[in-house]
Amino acid sequence: MQPAITVGLDGSPESLAAARWAADEAEKRKLTLRLLHAWPLLAPEAARVPSEVDQNYWAKRLVHTAQTELQARHPGLSVIGSLVADDAQNALLQVASESEMIVLGSRGLEPVQSYVLGDISMPVVARAERPVVLVRAESRETGAPPAPAKGVVVALNLHGSSDGLLDFAFRTAAARGVPLLAVHGRSVPLHARVPWGVDHNVTEEITRDVHKQLSEALRPWREKYPQVDVADSIRLGSPAKGVVQAAEGAALLVVGRRAHRHGMAPHLGPVAHAAIHHGRCPVAVAPHD
Repeated sequence: MQPAITVGLDGSPESLAAARWAADEAEKRKLTLRLLHAWPLLAPEAARVPSEVDQNYWAKRLVHTAQTELQARHPGLSVIGSLVADDAQNALLQVASESEMIVLGSRGLEPVQSYVLGDISMPVVARAERPVVLVRAESRETGAPPAPAKGVVVALNLHGSSDGLLDFAFRTAAARGVPLLAVHGRSVPLHARVPWGVDHNVTEEITRDVHKQLSEALRPWREKYPQVDVADSIRLGSPAKGVVQAAEGAALLVVGRRAHRHGMAPHLGPVAHAAIHHGRCPVAVAPHD
């Protein structure tokens, strides 16, 4: 099957926001958009069944309504609906290998501006072979139009290969025609701490060293994507907090996770956890070696 962007659709405002975000992204990347609705109790398809006795009527209507809206918004976009008689988690993980990305809705808790991941989202984020994007429900406020989104922000830890992470971040920035900000958070070492704060000579040395490492890591990707305007930012302190702060107002925050290896449990690091739970923009979690 031709690569597509796949959305997990359940009819909630969050999944509809995810579908709208994914439609915009599919149009920019010139990809097909797949609306996937999975439910173990879907009945086998029967020919010419009246709607009043069709057990799948509401599932079909859910997908059809979303498909109609998205095709009206994006007339040239190929949108396909897919009903699967399976657990949603299993269905999403199965289609991940043939998808450019999986897009899911996440519920925002207004008092703390946090994500709530349910039984489906977290296992998909931790196990999917391709990047998973989490999108909040759209704001229902009717005030002034939102400020234009900034570019793409990618969090780099500079340990090991980040090729999968950087490839996804650069391709997304290129497709959107927006700048890319590479952020690295580094804890201040104990020897830099002094009674009145931190030793600025030490922190300046750390910053220079990290800047060189960032430049080296980004160099091949700058050459591959010369159209992308790239900047870097070094945040000393809590890496997780620094990344979330740097992504304020971004179009997308991209964080990495180590690819799942046989015999090892899926694992999300503290930066990915902080981005998922506290980032206010859409968050992509991309597997890498």
